[in-house]
Amino acid sequence: MIDVIKKSLLAGIGATVVTAEMLEKSLNEWVEKGKLSTDEAKELAEQILEDSRKEYHQARQQVEHWVEENIEKAGLVRKSRLESMEKRLNELEAELQKLKKASS
Repeated sequence: MIDVIKKSLLAGIGATVVTAEMLEKSLNEWVEKGKLSTDEAKELAEQILEDSRKEYHQARQQVEHWVEENIEKAGLVRKSRLESMEKRLNELEAELQKLKKASS
C-alpha cells in the first residue's frame, strides 16, 4: 500500500515538472505575442508555482493523515514503537533475573 502511495506522489511530482515546463512555454508564447509583459509572466508563474506548492503540501498532509488513520484502524504498530517495547521488555527481564538471583 505504501508503495502505491509513493508511486502516486512521484507521478504527481513528475506531472508538476511537465506542467511547469508547459507553463513556462505558454507564458513565453504570451510574452512573444505581446499579451503579457516579462514581469507579468514572471509574477504569474511565481503565483501559479506557489499555489501548486500549497496544493502539494495539502495533498501530502491528507495522504499522511489517511495513512496514519488506516495504520491505527488496522491495529498495526510502528517499528519504532515495537523497538521501544522490546527494549523495555529486555530491561524488565534483566531486572527480574536480578531479583530472582537476589532472592535465591
